Amino acid sequence: MTVHAVLALLALLAYATANAGDTANAGGTANAGTTALDRYLDGLTSLRTTFTQTVTDAHGTQTEAGEGTMLVQRPGRFRWDFQPRTDTAMAPLPPATPSPGQSPGQSPTQSPTGQAEHAGDSERGQLLVADGRNLWFYDRELAQVSVKPVAAALSATPVTLLSGSAAQLHQSFEIAAAGSHDGLDWVSVKPRSAEADFNRAELGFERDRLVRMVVVDRLGQTVRLDFTRSERNARVDPAELQFTPPAGVDVIGTPVS
Repeated sequence: MTVHAVLALLALLAYATANAGDTANAGGTANAGTTALDRYLDGLTSLRTTFTQTVTDAHGTQTEAGEGTMLVQRPGRFRWDFQPRTDTAMAPLPPATPSPGQSPGQSPTQSPTGQAEHAGDSERGQLLVADGRNLWFYDRELAQVSVKPVAAALSATPVTLLSGSAAQLHQSFEIAAAGSHDGLDWVSVKPRSAEADFNRAELGFERDRLVRMVVVDRLGQTVRLDFTRSERNARVDPAELQFTPPAGVDVIGTPVS
């Protein structure tokens, strides 16, 4: 399931940012193995961006396309709102533009106060919200919400170790510079654990901006996310990282308070 691959990378950003500056040694000199990813995470407190997403299967056939918004606030909070397209053969759509009165990154199913609207307001797409205690997954088409404590939801991936320091990031992943192509500087990320939710990923940077993420999951599917309109260390309204299930949907699981 592509959501697991996206979740693993979201958690990497949300947890690894907390102490990314630890990639420098005690004397203040950068580690010789420092990559563009390390430099990007250093000092990052939040990230707000729009994205387009495509998914291809192991044979290279595109199976899904869409767009959405992503908000990450460290440590451990994020929001990923994805709207699929019905015709995956069409060219990628431009980034979504917020409607009048809607703040960037705000889901159409949630008001600025964090209170959910009616489920029928948006019938397609998926929403992931990690609020610091629980991980909420809302499938609009199924009218179903599942919720787990964050620790349990992320227990199958080594990114749960990343709340400590950037040194733990390198202990959990093989991270290396992967050269330059397509006008971007690339960093490869490979989990050291066989239990990780993805096999490998590459992150493409343009100077100090994260521009693209390519993730190969355990089923051989490739998820590509292209980021636009990114805002580093953006102001975050706490309500943006809260979730209340819409009225009338099935809720599976019990949130912790």
